[in-house]
Order: sequence, then C-alpha cells, then structure tokens
Amino acid sequence: MKILVAFAFMLILGSLGSALFFLMRDKGKSNRTVNALALRVGLSITLFLILLGSYKMGWIAPTGIR
Repeated sequence: MKILVAFAFMLILGSLGSALFFLMRDKGKSNRTVNALALRVGLSITLFLILLGSYKMGWIAPTGIR
C-alpha cells in the first residue's frame, strides 16, 4: 500500500509540474494547463477514495501519533 500511495503522489506532483511547464511555455494560449490541473485533481480524489476504501476494508489501520 505504501508503494501505491508513493506512486500516486509522484503522479500528482508530475501533473502539477507539467501544468507549470505548460503555463510558462504557452502563456495562456492553450488549454493544456487546465487539462493538467484537472488530471491532478482527479488523481488526488482517486487517491483519497482508495485510501478511504482501504481503511473501510481493513487493509490499513491508523497508528496514531508516536
């Protein structure tokens, strides 16, 4: 599960980086920045739902503050 979360987080950061790249390169003349940010939001929501489902199924458990 840790690998899945780390991979999803890397995808989210990659999408955010590509949005910044498209913003600087296109200067607002295309929708590529909006598409990259929409992908980032979709990935974030999907990761949240996967974590919520995993908790409900008992695959992950809270550990508390150590």
